[in-house]
Amino acid sequence: MFFENKKLHLILFSQKDKPNQTIMPTNIQRNKLFVASCLALLVTSLSFGIRAGVLNQQGADFHLTATQLGTIAATAFWGFPLAVVIGGIIVDIIGMKKLLVMAFLFHLAGILLTIYANGYWTLFISTLLIGIANGTVEAACNPLVTSLYPDNKTTKLNHFHLWFPGGIVIGTLIVFLFNKIGLSTQIQVGVMLIPALLYGYLFYELEFPKTERVASGVSTSEMYKALVNPLFFFMIICMFGTAITELFTGQWIDVLLKNVSDNAILLLTIETGIMVVGRGFAGPVVHKFSPQGVLLISTVLAALGLYLLGHTSGNMLFVGAIIFGMGVCYFWPTMLGFVSENLPKTGAVGINLMGGAGMFAVSVYMIFMGGFYDKLVAANIPAGTSDVDMANVLNEAKKAAGPEVINTTLIIPIILIVAFAGLNIYMRSAKKAA
Repeated sequence: MFFENKKLHLILFSQKDKPNQTIMPTNIQRNKLFVASCLALLVTSLSFGIRAGVLNQQGADFHLTATQLGTIAATAFWGFPLAVVIGGIIVDIIGMKKLLVMAFLFHLAGILLTIYANGYWTLFISTLLIGIANGTVEAACNPLVTSLYPDNKTTKLNHFHLWFPGGIVIGTLIVFLFNKIGLSTQIQVGVMLIPALLYGYLFYELEFPKTERVASGVSTSEMYKALVNPLFFFMIICMFGTAITELFTGQWIDVLLKNVSDNAILLLTIETGIMVVGRGFAGPVVHKFSPQGVLLISTVLAALGLYLLGHTSGNMLFVGAIIFGMGVCYFWPTMLGFVSENLPKTGAVGINLMGGAGMFAVSVYMIFMGGFYDKLVAANIPAGTSDVDMANVLNEAKKAAGPEVINTTLIIPIILIVAFAGLNIYMRSAKKAA
């Protein structure tokens, strides 16, 4: 329940602040809408998994620096927050169906332009379009899932978001297998067209419910009032850290550890495979530990996993990937679920501001760390190195730089451990005072 703390002016847990539950209209095919949502998220995740796998090859093909590669990869994270925030604001007005048709068109344009890319700027623009499409999918599908399953939000958001790591697993395996048989990066990217066309068709044909906030009669002014709750600001800040920990590491793991392990891309496959399984069993985990308890446990495991990835080699890297996958497994959907359950009046805007904040933080961090990586590599190349020795020296420089970037990122989950420990204490005291 919501209560008002006179000193902190925080509004938490009161029945009057919970939107009224609504009955699902009979013309809404809930299961088909959920499947179509998963297909849309699959395209989003394939774009992450395949891009992570082809990033090095694109860099070689178009003679791009790590800074340029970081900027291209970050472009998807710019488009995402732009689309997710704007989409979150207008979804209640235009409806989720129109927003998802727009997502399909952006996906289609971005995929085709990536296939026919011929250099830095075409990759930049195509990645931006795909980022906008990804953000639009989240802007519509997150409130769609909470509208379809109002009594089981966090669990169903985890089930929905298991297709993000699931698609990354599929994407990285496609890259690994297609590279082995010598298929081009264009064919690898083209695979994304299949689920894109499927979800576009399904969403065009199906009827949609209203968003939960609109259906329950919460006014726009009430929604914006709920957004200034200090607890919401705290969760936004924490979202910066959870998103960077999960998505930056996953997106750059092949670049950072390629010179440490011959199977760096498989580390991403293992990590995301663990995430798929974990999110599939989210229900009993969330009910046993509570969303805030899950976030604390996850942060501890993520920190331990990053430590192992940055300080070990050989088979221990795979152990680190497993532990890291267990750690970041519940981050994204549980952060959204926590806000949706405990600050329900924030509605679609609240959920999508969380997602947008996370992706924006990743985009800024990715650009910064791309430049940091280049500087580390340059610093590890001795002055006067001959052209004959340059290849070996460069490999050793990259081998040292990758783990150093990971070790720098490790600071973030360590800070989050303190933050989520405080959140657990706060929520327990709030519950007792209710």
